[in-house]
Amino acid sequence: MKYIITGATGHLGSQILKEIVKLVPNSDISVGVHTPSKANLIASMGIEVLPIDYNNETMMISALTGKDILVYVPSKSHDSFSRVSELENVIKAAEKSGIGHILAMGFIADQENNPFDLSAFYGYLPRRLAESKLKFTIIKNALYADPLIPYLPELIERKNVIYPVGNEALSFISLEDSAKAFAKVAVTDELRQDGKIYTLTQDRNYTMVELADVLSEVSGHKIGYQPVTLQKFSDLYDQNGEGNMLSSMYRAGAMGLLDTVTDDYQEILGHSATDLSEFLTLKLN
Repeated sequence: MKYIITGATGHLGSQILKEIVKLVPNSDISVGVHTPSKANLIASMGIEVLPIDYNNETMMISALTGKDILVYVPSKSHDSFSRVSELENVIKAAEKSGIGHILAMGFIADQENNPFDLSAFYGYLPRRLAESKLKFTIIKNALYADPLIPYLPELIERKNVIYPVGNEALSFISLEDSAKAFAKVAVTDELRQDGKIYTLTQDRNYTMVELADVLSEVSGHKIGYQPVTLQKFSDLYDQNGEGNMLSSMYRAGAMGLLDTVTDDYQEILGHSATDLSEFLTLKLN
């Protein structure tokens, strides 16, 4: 089997690559990247590095031809239209290249009434793949736990978690655990079922009071919960124009739309995902 991973120099894509090389020979793996010069280390491992431009159909078809499994990690953008346009190009190229199966990244914020800025894309993803000529599997992630690590010093200084989600809970998964699941599904026929959708979460979700208690425990500092308004949160974290997107995600959280918990990770790996306290403790020590 021949595998190609997009976004292999990004946060999730690089982790998926790290896990998949443990399962199949490097010679069976290719990566598609926007800037090949950033993938010199990958190339030095004997992994084929291919240029990918989602707006260049000829380049896309060339990269995907001869591959059996496409692990599709969308490029980073802040609006659904950009991602839907990218997905259309990926599907067209995948169909024309004869790709065997597409394993695509989804997100739990995909409900019809979800106000998250990218929910339209994540809701469109399974429907568009279902009407395509492709075999597909989707793996949806809960919120990444990893950003809590660099965020913790600010929370310690504030003495409070400030996410504007009220009494609702949030579900988490680590990038490493997500990548392990992606790699396992990619290389396992019985898991990579056509039309199958997995949702990766830890074994429980957390209200903000519970999250504050975990952060207090692992940091040794008392952290409470004092939410700010959605507008205030947007203004605080509007670096690179991401403020509205982030606040829209927590607006979804306040509607109870980001609290999903499943046993899909257990189904894939045979054991539970790393729980939040253990994950944070490992990363902080």
